[in-house]
Amino acid sequence: MYKLTHIINPVKVSEASDLFVAQPVTFETIRRAKAFAKDIADISLITAQYEEDKNIIPGYFIQTPDLKQSVLDYGSFTKQRKLPLLKDILQRAVDYQSNTDYVIYTNTDIALMPFFYSFINEKIEEGYDAFIINRRTISKKHTLESLYSAYSEFGIEHPGYDCFIFKKELFNKFILEKICVGAKSVGLALYLNLVLYSNKFCEFDIEHLTFHIGNDRIWKNKDFKGYELYNEAEFRKIKSKLENEFNINELNSIIKYTQRYWNKPTIPKWKKKLINLLIKT
Repeated sequence: MYKLTHIINPVKVSEASDLFVAQPVTFETIRRAKAFAKDIADISLITAQYEEDKNIIPGYFIQTPDLKQSVLDYGSFTKQRKLPLLKDILQRAVDYQSNTDYVIYTNTDIALMPFFYSFINEKIEEGYDAFIINRRTISKKHTLESLYSAYSEFGIEHPGYDCFIFKKELFNKFILEKICVGAKSVGLALYLNLVLYSNKFCEFDIEHLTFHIGNDRIWKNKDFKGYELYNEAEFRKIKSKLENEFNINELNSIIKYTQRYWNKPTIPKWKKKLINLLIKT
């Protein structure tokens, strides 16, 4: 039976935030998915949080030591957002249990279908040491009270990377610099690391395994442009170091692979934009 450690980064928000509705759904769907897979996987649910966010976390999650630093320690921003560094979150998952086989990291607004962990277990059995599951976006009308309706809505595929699974040993190889969560480019940075350092990788981009309620895309708010620019600068550092560690042809071959993989007559515009970002950055 594989040991899986699933970490999320909960945050206390006001009723005006989309997370006020989405986060409780995330918590409950994670709890249910763990119960569904109890006979096939040993799953630990843990959180990385700041001290001020502790009291909104359900008791079935184990809280790791509070986060101490944030992006505010490394950049100057017009609007203050205490966004954690990705490497700090993942480090807590890796350190939590010495005998964990795989780490799962999902955004705190990503809800799970009941068979989520069962699917992961199946893919581990097939030999994948890293993979990504892309969410499906469902209508904004759903809440915790309409969870079964939320499960039943197939939704539409979504471009962003927000669910990552990798063999624990890979983490020590990752190059993540000080890129933060909650801003553009963070998912792409982890994507490149998973592709480069794994032996068998797959992106599951249409499967009905995770979902997100609505599509507010708060990270596009002009007030948060500074965080986007900060992450883009960190991403350039990551990409440069990856190019030095692997030769440039190997990194280009990954980009070429994504082009081949996505080269369909019905390729969505967002996928073309992502390919262009990989090439131009």
